[in-house]
Amino acid sequence: MKIYQTIIIGAGQAGLVMGYYLKQLDQSFLIIDKSEAIGSSWKSRYDSLILFTPRQYSSLPGLKLAGNPHDYPTKDEIADYLITYRETFQLPVQTGIEVSRIWKENNHFLIETNKQIYEAENVVVATGPFQKPHIPAFTKNLSTDILQLHSSEYKNPANLRKGNVLVVGGGSSGGQIAVELSEERETYLSIGHKLQFLPNQIGNKSIFWWFDMLGITKAAPDSWLGRKVRAKGDPIFGYELKKAIEMGKVILKSRAISGEGTTVQFQDKSILHVQNIIWATGFQSDYSWINIKGILDQQGMPLQTKGETNIPGLYFLGLPWQTCRGSALLLGVGKDAQYIAELIDKRD
Repeated sequence: MKIYQTIIIGAGQAGLVMGYYLKQLDQSFLIIDKSEAIGSSWKSRYDSLILFTPRQYSSLPGLKLAGNPHDYPTKDEIADYLITYRETFQLPVQTGIEVSRIWKENNHFLIETNKQIYEAENVVVATGPFQKPHIPAFTKNLSTDILQLHSSEYKNPANLRKGNVLVVGGGSSGGQIAVELSEERETYLSIGHKLQFLPNQIGNKSIFWWFDMLGITKAAPDSWLGRKVRAKGDPIFGYELKKAIEMGKVILKSRAISGEGTTVQFQDKSILHVQNIIWATGFQSDYSWINIKGILDQQGMPLQTKGETNIPGLYFLGLPWQTCRGSALLLGVGKDAQYIAELIDKRD
């Protein structure tokens, strides 16, 4: 069996930029991904998805995203960009490789997949934060007369049945989907917190330019600024949703807490009969395939510091707030990848 110096699990933005930095250091490595093609996770998202970061803040190190730097890229642009990134730097990627188990034996890592078992001196888990759709447990009580889709399954309004739609979740995806659907049908948006809106631009500058100048993007999770930003939660960038709410096109509901039949009940005790539900309720991580003691906490999340674990040679990359606000974003993951690449280089 060939022993790889480093295997990177995940060929998304985190995995590819990890490969970029390892190649800069003349390290040998292999990137594996369960998808059949690079960028497929972006391609599979809803048709109208547009990033909230402009192109100038949506690139990985070494290659700028083509197009007007002040405009906002579509999800297909990002998918194509990742393909170009891989081709530009000739990064070794094998797709269609799904990892079922990883363990350590004789100071090497063994990675069991649907194709073969790989052996490596180092492993970087770069599977990202969007692994397993999170859907509330009470959905099992709802009638099959309701069409239910997670936001990762929704494509466009043509997916839905006739009737109204309830979008559950007040994040960026939930907001964008609600605005789109409100153009043609009765639309409700269930939220569990007060919505915060921020403009895309201030004084002809992207708000991310201001974030950069103020140190918000680079704020560490345990810093005063980082704690303040985390406590406030993620805002909605742009005012499209706010306008739709003010015009009565999107009707706000409080947190959805239960449901039965075709009825959903909310925290304020109101109820709603629905025909369609879009669960924009985010994702949950699943690292159950890592069969190494002491790597995960009681919530199943990685125990790591700046991506480094207490197991020599095992690293994580692309986690939200791994080192800063931008760690899970295109604009910030490169810094973390460079740090981990240097750690791996020092192990030789």
